Amino acid sequence: MMKSVLLIGLGRFGRHIARKLDEFNHQVMAVDIQESRVNAVLPFVTNAQIGDSTNEEFLESMGVRNFDVCIVAIGDNFQSSLETTSLLKELGAKMVVSRAARDVHAKFLLRNGADEVVYPEKQLAIWTAIRYSADHILDYVELDEDHAIFEIMIPKDWVGKTVGQLDIRNNHNINIMAFKHNGSMNLSIKSDTRVPEDDTMLVLGSIRDIQKCFHI
Repeated sequence: MMKSVLLIGLGRFGRHIARKLDEFNHQVMAVDIQESRVNAVLPFVTNAQIGDSTNEEFLESMGVRNFDVCIVAIGDNFQSSLETTSLLKELGAKMVVSRAARDVHAKFLLRNGADEVVYPEKQLAIWTAIRYSADHILDYVELDEDHAIFEIMIPKDWVGKTVGQLDIRNNHNINIMAFKHNGSMNLSIKSDTRVPEDDTMLVLGSIRDIQKCFHI
C-alpha cells in the first residue's frame, strides 16, 4: 500500500530513508533547511522544499494533515527536532516519528508530540554487540524489549531430527520460524520437517530464552 510521507531532515539518515521509501514506491515530500541536501535527494522523492521546519507558517503550508506519516530525521540539532515534532502534532499530523540521538531526547520527543521514536545509534549498537559477540549468530531483530528474532547457525546435534522431536516450543518456549539456505527461506515448518545440514534458521522467542537455549 502506497503511503504519503513528509520527511524532514536530509542528512545521511534522512537520505537513507528517502532512498528506501523510493524503492517501496511511496510518495515522499522531503524538507531541509540546506539547499544542497534537498538537491541530493531530488532523484528519490516526489517533491522537495527548502525551508525551516521550526517555522509554523512554513510547516503549515506543507499541509501536514494530508500525510500518512511525518518523519523527523533531524539529527544534528535537537532543539529543531523537538520544535518540529511539537509543531507537527499541533498542526494535526496523523503520525509523527522522530529520531532520537540520546535517551533523554527520546523521552522529550515522546512527551512533546512524537507517536514513535527511532534511535538508530542505540539500535545499531545493540545489534552489533549481539551479532558479533557470538560466532553462530548471523542476524538479530528486536521486536520489543523482551522478544526478538535471531538468525542462528543450526546446532550440529539438531541436524536430521524432526522439529517435533526437538520440541523446542515446549522445552525452551522458542518457535522455529524458517530454515534458510543460500538466501532462500523455507517457511513451511511442520512437526515432521527435518532439520537440514549447513543451513541457518530463524527463531522467535524471548531474548532470555533464546540466550539460554543457544548459549549466547
